[in-house]
Amino acid sequence: MAQRHHDLTGPAAGPATTGDALAGYLRDQATEFLRALRLHRESGGAASHHSTHAGGPAGRAHPRAGDAGTAGGPSEDRTDAVRALRRSARRISGSLHTFRPLLDPDWSDDIRPELAWLSGTLALEHAYGARLERLLLALNRLSGSTPSAPSTPSAPMSMPVPVQAQAQAQMQLQAQTPAQAQPQTSLQTQTQTQVQTQVQRQTGGAAGQAMGGGGRSGAHPAAPDRGHLTVGAAKAGALLDRQLTLARTRAHSTALQALGSSRFHAVADKVAVLASEVPLTPAAVTADLRPLAQAAEERLADAVTALPLITAGSPYNAEALIHGLSSDPAPHPQDAPWHQVRLLLRLHRYACEVVHGGGAPLDVRLVTAGQALDRHRDASEAASAAAQAARTPRIAPATAYALGVLHADQRHEVEAARYAFQRSWQKQTIGKP
Repeated sequence: MAQRHHDLTGPAAGPATTGDALAGYLRDQATEFLRALRLHRESGGAASHHSTHAGGPAGRAHPRAGDAGTAGGPSEDRTDAVRALRRSARRISGSLHTFRPLLDPDWSDDIRPELAWLSGTLALEHAYGARLERLLLALNRLSGSTPSAPSTPSAPMSMPVPVQAQAQAQMQLQAQTPAQAQPQTSLQTQTQTQVQTQVQRQTGGAAGQAMGGGGRSGAHPAAPDRGHLTVGAAKAGALLDRQLTLARTRAHSTALQALGSSRFHAVADKVAVLASEVPLTPAAVTADLRPLAQAAEERLADAVTALPLITAGSPYNAEALIHGLSSDPAPHPQDAPWHQVRLLLRLHRYACEVVHGGGAPLDVRLVTAGQALDRHRDASEAASAAAQAARTPRIAPATAYALGVLHADQRHEVEAARYAFQRSWQKQTIGKP
């Protein structure tokens, strides 16, 4: 079982921290939210036609997402602005969850789901793009090919040079006159022999056997499987590109509609009020924040204790591959507890930021554990995307085979991330027994 961390970041140490620290933290995050929203507007992140959906008074304290003109700013600024919006929304929502007894319950319960909706909506576009990039890189690695430029997706599907040479030779033979067709059999045999020799040199005999050549037995026994994967990898990559690019485009449109909706402006109005006035309860002024922060840490430790860390502590245990052949499109049943630990770890980090302010000590274990859980989440979702693509009707067997290998590869990445988390979590601080 996992050992409970002893004072991971010291939230119970030091002087008492009252509700004033919570109010200051929430005001700072609300200010960052409004600053990111202004940057998004100035960079042309939202189309002007979305401004018609915006509601609320014209003299609000925050800028409208749809007030931008047709002239757009750099895409890097828009990406940074969206990332800052998500970061501030997550921290506000997480702090409201951890320190809920010190805040107005009606106001807190009203804004927290809206902040979660906004953060989740803005995260989809980036998630689909990163997932596609991860899967394409994995396909290139598994097939042993060099990553091609995204602008030329049809390059891997082109006809190989030896096959082109054979086709051209056959066309020339068929175009010969009857007087020239007498030595056709010997010339065609020589041409096929030369083409098959070139193919065997390039593919280790796999493609030559597919063309009807004998190929040398015993040379490169693993070459046929690798060639089969290479053929299917191009089609699998094209299929994933179509599906995830479409999903990313839809997520982009959804995010634009969300940033121009009255629902978003209602959230922004509440955040603008939060930047100047935090609805604390009367008892929060003198209440100590450390017990609530300690409770968040204990919930994290309890969730980690429930994980199979003993199994995860053994590399290559293949535990993450169980149920890998299931036809159920639902998320993998093993991943949910790990995703929950990732969320609790994030809440614990935010609680430490509230208690310690800008002087929060850096715990290397929390950083490395969070990175391992992020990799776990990314690999798990990538494996699900590969499995979903493999369920596409009427795909070629080579494509399905490549997607199956890709799914297994990402599930192995899930297992590796669990092992990395176990190593970082169980590691004791230097100097402690």
